[in-house]
Amino acid sequence: MKKRLLIIEDELSVAKQLKWGLIKNYEITIASGVDAARRALASGTFPVATMDLGLPPHPDTPIQGFKLLEELPSLAPHTRVIVITGNTEEENAIRAIALGAADFCNKPIDLKILHIILERTFRIQELEETNRRLQAQTGQSGALCGMLGISPAMTTLFERLTQVARTDYPALITGSTGTGKEMAAKAIHQLSPRAAKPLVIINCGAIPENLLESELFGHEKGAFTGASSRKTGRFEQADQGTIFLDEIGELPLNLQVKILRFLQESTIERLGGTATITLDVRIIAATNADLEKAVEKGEFREDLFYRLNVVPLTIPDLRNRPEDILLLANTFLREESRKLQRGQTSFSPAASAALAAHPWPGNVRELQNRVRRALANTLDRIITPGDLGLEEISPDQESQKLTTLKAAREEAERQAIAKALACSGNNISQAAKLLDISRPTLHDLLKKHRISIDK
Repeated sequence: MKKRLLIIEDELSVAKQLKWGLIKNYEITIASGVDAARRALASGTFPVATMDLGLPPHPDTPIQGFKLLEELPSLAPHTRVIVITGNTEEENAIRAIALGAADFCNKPIDLKILHIILERTFRIQELEETNRRLQAQTGQSGALCGMLGISPAMTTLFERLTQVARTDYPALITGSTGTGKEMAAKAIHQLSPRAAKPLVIINCGAIPENLLESELFGHEKGAFTGASSRKTGRFEQADQGTIFLDEIGELPLNLQVKILRFLQESTIERLGGTATITLDVRIIAATNADLEKAVEKGEFREDLFYRLNVVPLTIPDLRNRPEDILLLANTFLREESRKLQRGQTSFSPAASAALAAHPWPGNVRELQNRVRRALANTLDRIITPGDLGLEEISPDQESQKLTTLKAAREEAERQAIAKALACSGNNISQAAKLLDISRPTLHDLLKKHRISIDK
């Protein structure tokens, strides 16, 4: 079957020229106005469209074309648009790319060049669609127990968490504030044989030092002033399950000794008590501090550090997993919009560009908070950079990125191939089938991208 192509063009002679030149390869539909274009795009049946920026009622300006590009994320989020622009209108082409256009073709139109651009754009769209299909077919939607990520760093982390969950060894999770250390601990518990038993979470830095020992290990009646009855501590509450000690670096030295004793003997004593209580509890600890430096300074016990660090896990910063930024942002936007009963909302292309460019010092927590801020700032369906509190990427910055379009396309192709190989267990035939290409084509692409396959 021919691929479906939408041509958005108000000049009848140009539309006929394009249809005549492209009809052999594509099933052509022509939309001569903005309303017809909106209806066609909203149908979701066109993977690629070409669009003249000058559309009625202002055919001599790019106003309507730019407006339509801004609406594209909500109208047809998976459609890639090639803008048709004049040779002297470089600024318009740059702005169109900034608004989400996939590519541009100059007037007067050279059909040979347009064919090349179309082939390339359809190929990229097909690769993106393949990625979406692979996720649906394999159930690998980039999620693990509430954690999201499709980046290599998170794929590796998900594998590690799954492996670690099968053991009972202590685990030490490190990472910056806001990266999701608690979610990683929850994932380990939920995937472990202890999943049906309690997961007890305690933040060692959030409880006053004079209350922390009683909170962890409990106390007997009369152990201190105000102790009017026996209290069961968090360790006893976690018996047969898991205890998560967040911000373990904030633990006072005297309590570090008691944690070490539990790790060695699996026993505790309540504050003010003499009975030894044996428990079966797995410990997962987390910190955003450098515990090795704390050991050197004498602020953290070396023996406890090595006892906890049997299984070290590091949660990457969001800036080190750029592939996940828009995935997380769109997920948060859907979830928060649903909670607020706001209907369908989406990011403008400029907002997506700003999200991708931001360094995210506050990591995933900052990203979620900015999405919430945006929904509090506006009732519009399209979220802008200003709603998020982010600076819009300027046309000059975007023009610099134009030189990397080829690299971006090749990276999308490489990622789709790598995912197909992973899903098929490096089986060439199955991977080619998932990508909807032939085996020889896949071999050529493997050589092109220098991808080696372990047998």
